[in-house]
Amino acid sequence: MKKRKFGNSGLEVSEIGFGAWAIGGSWGEQSDKDSLEGLKTALDNGVNFIDTAAGYGNGKSEQIIGEFLKSRSETVYVCTKTPPAPGKWPPSPYCKIEERYSEKYLRENVEKRLKNLQVESLDVLLLHTWTRAWNDNPVALKILQKMKSEGVVKQIGISTPEHDQNCVVQLMRDGMVDVLQVIYNIFEQEPAAQLFPVAKETGTGIIVRVAFDEGVLTGKYTGNESFGPDDFRSNYFAGDRLERGVRRTEQIKKEFKEGGYSMPELALKFALSHEAVSTVIPGIRNKQQAIQNTSVSNLPELSEDMLIRLREHSWNRGFWYGGK
Repeated sequence: MKKRKFGNSGLEVSEIGFGAWAIGGSWGEQSDKDSLEGLKTALDNGVNFIDTAAGYGNGKSEQIIGEFLKSRSETVYVCTKTPPAPGKWPPSPYCKIEERYSEKYLRENVEKRLKNLQVESLDVLLLHTWTRAWNDNPVALKILQKMKSEGVVKQIGISTPEHDQNCVVQLMRDGMVDVLQVIYNIFEQEPAAQLFPVAKETGTGIIVRVAFDEGVLTGKYTGNESFGPDDFRSNYFAGDRLERGVRRTEQIKKEFKEGGYSMPELALKFALSHEAVSTVIPGIRNKQQAIQNTSVSNLPELSEDMLIRLREHSWNRGFWYGGK
């Protein structure tokens, strides 16, 4: 497993991390046995970075990870996320940061994160979404910086709001974040325009999520799948979004069929191709997925020609861009 610098932290993290949403729930049936086998296989294959959140099974993902890591001797970095207090998601421009991320709320929530993970200090704590409306008065980040000085957390940052990821550019330049978690994949390439260059300039660690576009870029879907009401994908792929995603994925698969990469490999290699990226965290829910995803680190890098061609598959989904 290759490793990369994690921003200015001085740490090196595995190129492929462990995305731990599914082991907490919301992605169909999941057994703890599969979860633990996935974790063990990933770490045995060189993974030293795990991403989780309070919202992944109401702490269940964190609890599984915390208990599992007691049996391991190697250094593993865990990133978790604190959501805003109940209200609109993502926060609206009219939400007040003092109400959604008060100091009392943040401290109580972080205590739960520490308890679930069975640690005295969090390696990385991200605010689980944000709004540009708070950029000029980022008091929640100032509270986290205070907690950082107290040793409660080591690095702080934000998991970007899906529809305004560039809102964090100002925060990087203002020195308010150590780490960001962003959406970047073959379809969603906007971070390459400014977010990534500024991250490189400021030494901000970058965690890439949704490298598979919630599974469609693995090429495993036919477009006819249905998901249970408690499955996140039932909302993400609402309407004809799955069908459209499959259609575009099939075009990529056809164009690159002679390239020597499977669709999951191509998707992960693309996500790793930008030098600003520290680690990519595909969701891993069992041993087989752990084997497949971790093996990608040691595959040859994508050629410049392949990268240029993949850039043409960027997909602006808003209707005014012909998103269908």
